[in-house]
Amino acid sequence: MGRWEVVFETQDRAEFGAHLRRLQEARIDGSMIRIDTLCGRLVHQTTYRLSRFVTDPAHESARGGSGQRC
Repeated sequence: MGRWEVVFETQDRAEFGAHLRRLQEARIDGSMIRIDTLCGRLVHQTTYRLSRFVTDPAHESARGGSGQRC
């Protein structure tokens, strides 16, 4: 149980790629990361968004987990 929390958002594709490379170098658990590309088309610019999964502390404490995985 948990939710997705936005940790980085940009309209610059190169900046987004650089941020992802830094995460790979830091060996972040990829299963806890979600990448969204919000296509803007003609009206808005495309936005790149990176989110991480945050577990529900109440659910984790009931299972005996630590709550944070990335």
